Amino acid sequence: MKKFKTILGRWFAIPWYPILFGAYPVLALLAVNVGQIKVEAGWRALIICIAFAGILSLLLRLVLRDWNRAAFLSTLWMALFFSYGHVFITLTEKFSDVDFESWLLLAWLILFLLAILWAVKRSPSSPAALNVIALGLALMSLWQIQPEVRKGSVHRVAAENAPVDENLTRPENPPDVYYFILDMYTRADLLQEAYGYDNSAFLDALRARGFYVAQCSQSNYVRTELSVASSLNMAYLQGLDPAFTPDSIKRRVLWDSYKHNAVRYNFETLGYKTIAFATGFAWNELDDVDVFYTPPPFSAGMTEFETLFMQTTLARYAQDLGWVDIDQITGQNFRDRTLLVFDSMDDIARMDEPTFAYVHVISPHPPFVFGPDGEYTDPADFWNDKKQYPKDLFARGYQNQLTFLNQKVLEAMDTLIAESDTPPIIILQGDHGPWLQSNDKRMWILNAYYLPNHDQGLYPTISPVNSFRYIFDEYFKGNYDMLPDVSYFSPVPKLYNFSEVKNNCK
Repeated sequence: MKKFKTILGRWFAIPWYPILFGAYPVLALLAVNVGQIKVEAGWRALIICIAFAGILSLLLRLVLRDWNRAAFLSTLWMALFFSYGHVFITLTEKFSDVDFESWLLLAWLILFLLAILWAVKRSPSSPAALNVIALGLALMSLWQIQPEVRKGSVHRVAAENAPVDENLTRPENPPDVYYFILDMYTRADLLQEAYGYDNSAFLDALRARGFYVAQCSQSNYVRTELSVASSLNMAYLQGLDPAFTPDSIKRRVLWDSYKHNAVRYNFETLGYKTIAFATGFAWNELDDVDVFYTPPPFSAGMTEFETLFMQTTLARYAQDLGWVDIDQITGQNFRDRTLLVFDSMDDIARMDEPTFAYVHVISPHPPFVFGPDGEYTDPADFWNDKKQYPKDLFARGYQNQLTFLNQKVLEAMDTLIAESDTPPIIILQGDHGPWLQSNDKRMWILNAYYLPNHDQGLYPTISPVNSFRYIFDEYFKGNYDMLPDVSYFSPVPKLYNFSEVKNNCK
C-alpha cells in the first residue's frame, strides 16, 4: 500500500492536467447533448483537442523552461479559447441588439496577456490539485455519457406498456414493409391554403399506383419524438409508460421507446430483417438494426458535432474568415443522408429476406438544401441574421424541397413495387405539419398507404397510432383493436402536458 501511495504521489506530481483540460470541452459538450448526438461523432474533435493541449504545453515548456508554468499557462489559454463561443452565444441571446463583439475580443486579448503574467510571475506550485480537478471534470462528463455508450439488448421494447403481440402469424409469402416518415410533410389542404401550392398531381400519382390517401389525417402529437414514438408503439403516450407525466421534461425513456418499439419488436419476432437510415439526430436513429445505412462519416468534411463544437470556441471566426462554411457543411450532410435513402431503394428491394425498413427522411423539414430540381440551395438563404425563418422564405424553401421530394418518392415507389415478388406494404406519412402555423394546423399530415387488396378498412381520418394496428390485424392475424383517432398538442419543455386538438376536417 505504501508503495502504491508513493507511485500515485509521483504520478500526480507530474503536470498532466492540460491533456484532460483539453479533452474536457469535447466531453462536456457530448455530455450536454447525450442522446441527441452520437458519442463517436466527437472522436476526431477529442483527438485534435488532446493533441492541441499536448503541443501547446510542449511549446510553452520550450519557451518558459518550466513544466509547471507551461502547464498552467496552457490551461489558462485553453480555458479562454474553449469558453469564448459559450460566452459569445450567451451574450447574443441576452443582448441581441448590442454590438459587443469587438469589446469581447478586446477583453479576451487582455485576459490572454494577463494569463502570461500570472503564469510567469506566480511561484510554481504542485500540480496535484489541478490534476485532481481535471480528472474529476473528465470523469464527471464520462459518467454522463456512459449510458449512451452502454449497449442493451436489441430485441426488446423500452416502454412499460408497449403492446407487443407474440402470437402474430407470418404469411407464406411475407411482404416487405416500408415505413416512410417524411418529416414535416403536411396535408394537401394546408399546402393550398398556406402556400398556394397544388399537390394534387403528386397525390393523384400515388392513387394511380394503388395508394390510399387519408385526406383528413392528423398526427397524434405535434413533435417528431412524440409522434413517431406513439406510431411505432401503436399507443398513446399517456398510457404507454409511467415516465410520461405532465410535469416531466425527461426524454430518456421516450427516446428509448422510439428506438426499441412494439412495431420493430413484432417484425423481429416474425423473422424480418430490420433496416434503417441515418438522420443526423442520434435520438431517432435505429442504429442497432440489422442493416443501418449512413453516409461516410466525413463526406462533407466535418460532422454536425464538429461544427457545433467549433461554434463554442474562438475558432468560430474561421467561418467569418472564409476558412470554413459551417452552413454549407451542415447542408451537405443533410443532402448526403437524403440522397442515400433514395439511392438505396433498389438494394433494399432486392434483399432475399422479408424486410421492415424504417425510412425517416428529414424533408421537407429544414434545412432547405434542395431546389425543385434537386439542385443545391444554401440553407442560410432562407433565414435572417438571427437564424430565424421569415414566413416568406420558409414558404419558398419548403415548397422547393417538397417539389423535389415528391419526384424522389414517386421514383422510389416505382422501384419498390416493381422489384417486389410479393406486393409490399408501404406507408408514406408526415410526423407533423410545418412551423409557423396555428397549433391545430401543425397536426395536418400526409398519410398514404399501399396495401393492395387490404385497404378496404382504411378511412379519411385514420391517424398514425392506428397504422400498424391495422396492418398487423390485416396481414398477420393480430388482435389489435383500432383506437380513437385523437391529436394532442404539448408545449416545450413540458412535452407530456397534453391538450386535445379536434379534427374538423370534412
